[in-house]
Amino acid sequence: MIRYLITDGAAAADEARWLKHLWQWLDIGMVDLLQIRERELTARRLAELVRKVLQLPNPWQTKILVNDRTDIAIACGADGVHLRDGALLPAKIRALTTSPFIVSAACHSAGDVRTLAGADYILLAPIFAPLSKSTDRPPLGLEAIYAAAQLTSVPLIALGGITASNAHTCVEAGAAGVAGISLFN
Repeated sequence: MIRYLITDGAAAADEARWLKHLWQWLDIGMVDLLQIRERELTARRLAELVRKVLQLPNPWQTKILVNDRTDIAIACGADGVHLRDGALLPAKIRALTTSPFIVSAACHSAGDVRTLAGADYILLAPIFAPLSKSTDRPPLGLEAIYAAAQLTSVPLIALGGITASNAHTCVEAGAAGVAGISLFN
């Protein structure tokens, strides 16, 4: 099962605590992908933070992705980028990068997976009601994972309301793994 940690947006409030939290996950090897999602930071500050994360000991080679900033991911030497729903299409990012640059992309319906050719991972959300934020999107449910898995060979990552107790149900429905913010706090 792929485990995909998304940062909580708290780096600006307490960078030392935030970095320590990430280092602990990198050190134990329980995270395959780590998405730096710190939307409130300026581009310069985000790049500085990405460089700091890339300098942390990473004995299990967790892949580091930058949320929605391909330019920063490339400039800093990150492993890839995560594209939010409605951003550039993964195929366009592929034209700008060389392998093994990772592209993950978000979608909010099973049918949307067809538009994400070129992605290495697709985050389908919200499966359950999110725990870390409020949203007006209704939960898709496990049926959406099953339906999406029938439409693509790209690994699907379930996101939204994922807990240690329901993660296995997402995998049973066809997800290759789970992602979250609260799941890793």
